Amino acid sequence: MKLLYNKSSDRLLFPAGFLWGTAISSHQTEGGNFNDWTEWEIKNAKIKNQNAKLKSWPAYVLNDYPNPLQEENYISSRACDHYNRYEEDFDIAKKLNNNALRFSIEWSRVEPREGEWDQKEVEHYRNVLRALRARDIEPFVTLWHWTNPVWFAEKGAWLNKEAPFYFARYAEKIVKELGNLANFWIILNEPAVLVSSSYWRGLWPSQKNGFLASYRALNNLAKAHNLAYEKIIFLKPQSRIGIAYNFIRFEAYKENFFNRIIKYLADYLNNHYFLGKIKRKMNFIGCNYYFYNRIKFNLFHPVKSLKDNENKFVSDIGWEIFPKGIYHILKNLKKYNLPVYITENGVADAQDKYRADFIKDHLLWMHKAIQEGVDVRGYFYWSLLDNFEWDKGFWPRFGLVEVDYKTMERKVRQSAWEYAEICRNNEIML
Repeated sequence: MKLLYNKSSDRLLFPAGFLWGTAISSHQTEGGNFNDWTEWEIKNAKIKNQNAKLKSWPAYVLNDYPNPLQEENYISSRACDHYNRYEEDFDIAKKLNNNALRFSIEWSRVEPREGEWDQKEVEHYRNVLRALRARDIEPFVTLWHWTNPVWFAEKGAWLNKEAPFYFARYAEKIVKELGNLANFWIILNEPAVLVSSSYWRGLWPSQKNGFLASYRALNNLAKAHNLAYEKIIFLKPQSRIGIAYNFIRFEAYKENFFNRIIKYLADYLNNHYFLGKIKRKMNFIGCNYYFYNRIKFNLFHPVKSLKDNENKFVSDIGWEIFPKGIYHILKNLKKYNLPVYITENGVADAQDKYRADFIKDHLLWMHKAIQEGVDVRGYFYWSLLDNFEWDKGFWPRFGLVEVDYKTMERKVRQSAWEYAEICRNNEIML
């Protein structure tokens, strides 16, 4: 492997051809969607608003708009209006020296009714891809980023045994129409996260909770991935196809028997069970990294055993910032012998205090994994824009670009320019 460290200038170089980008998703940025999430938001906005009133919020959150004490915070509505402003947003990405961008196609737009395709919306996404190509930005297309058409939800969503067929049909349609404009396809985004929150804990749509529902949904999602892969590879054999999966770094608080057993089970079930079902139907792994959990066995509160973190540094939404975790995750992924792209890694930081260091520190640990033989080929910061953060609403600010939700004005944060320099030079200065 080519030397990636230049001692004479204290620079960490990345491999030639490395992709530097950002990521967004349709529901969180486009606006104007009608899917199972938009229905759920309207039903639950008042409840979430009431729950938020029971918490203590810092002034920098409450002085913003919309804030968690306002019902409109929890309804996606026009989101960032990216549907209409995508060219403006891609111009910003280009100014930030991005050479790749991950986005998702909204299934509910292109198939609003079962088996009926909205060609106008297909053309919209064709124009999105052309806009990226015109700026020499490599598209990474995500086919499913958690939202479903209402008709699909009414059929039981991922509990329906026919769900994999419905999804594969949609994937086939998109690749037939748009396959000449995209090389990289991400079939599913974080299926285990959706299953955990929707089917295990019953917090998100479709609010079905329990082991059997979770097991069925997760396995149907695996079948959907595998069927979609077969459709895509048949239509476009040279496609690069993968998944964007949420990996968690687990560590034992102390290396005793119980902590080690819980750590092993947590790591297998969260990080490897689903991948084992699709490992023959992908040719790259998309790694989303946000979480580090320290295992400390608690006989009386088993769930608490999974998270006993010190939380020395946390984001605005309370997620611990632990850059070293990405190194261990990547080392564990080496066994799959596949290229890896960091398809999401970001921090909610409205004041832009941590973001620049967050990016650099994660890249330092990622670089170490590359030096040790992990085939990492790209990094996508989450997110290009502030966006609608699902059940939390608009108040968490992940964006390199700040969005004024009253005017839709975009403002590039200082951390974005620091990331832009890394992208431009393909290196980190120590």
